Amino acid sequence: MDSLAPLSFDAEALTSGAVEVIRPVGEYLVEQRVAEADIEVKGLNSLVSHVDKTAEARLVKGLQALLPEAGFLAEEGTAGASDNARFRWVVDPLDGTTNLIHGLPVFCVSVALVDGHQPVVAIVYDPNRDECFTAWQGGGTHLNGKPVCCADRSQLSDALVATGFPHWDFDRMDDYLEALTAYARGSRGIRRMGSAAIDLAYVACGRFDLFFEYSLQPWDIAAGLLLVQEAGGITCTFSGQDDTQAMLSGAETFAAAPGIAKEGLAVIRSAFG
Repeated sequence: MDSLAPLSFDAEALTSGAVEVIRPVGEYLVEQRVAEADIEVKGLNSLVSHVDKTAEARLVKGLQALLPEAGFLAEEGTAGASDNARFRWVVDPLDGTTNLIHGLPVFCVSVALVDGHQPVVAIVYDPNRDECFTAWQGGGTHLNGKPVCCADRSQLSDALVATGFPHWDFDRMDDYLEALTAYARGSRGIRRMGSAAIDLAYVACGRFDLFFEYSLQPWDIAAGLLLVQEAGGITCTFSGQDDTQAMLSGAETFAAAPGIAKEGLAVIRSAFG
């Protein structure tokens, strides 16, 4: 991890305050029904609706009040650009938009506070299961207030692997399929939830043992990376680089329980070169 100056605020208290902002937004998401006419297409298989935009506006307003000096990097651009701020809230108001649109109850709110390029506060709230995953720098990872940690499995053959299928960037599809085949043959199984934030939260609490995906966005993974790190897991690029700036770009995301990280990463390195 990057070396950081001391925080100018109580990270635990800020996390608690952010949860109070996030929970009502998650409840709002569950109540919504999105018609086809309400859907906008941002790019290939990238969808947005009034629900995303309203949720983000509510998050920005509440988080701004908690830490006025912080900037924002938000998926729908509600708060505008704020590249010069030391602290920035990285906000995904609805991770799993396609799931919500299709009536699949797997989506969440994902919020992280980053100091430079290092997440220092993380919240992933799944309103359908009323599960709130939280972490702050040096404070461990919690699920609804109770400490959790990564699984203690030591062999890939016993692991449950999570991934996200390429849905707009197919340049590395052959490499991806090679990795997918190796994991299918060498693990206990593969799951695809449709929300990278939930995938990472599940690695952090031991439900999944490994997650990999490429061509994500910072708001997809910023909170999840800290959840895994504080739960004792390994996060890195496909080459094994423990570089938070590189990871936060979302170009390559690998996260795993410590006991299987080496074996799991060997699959990625072999497939992606």
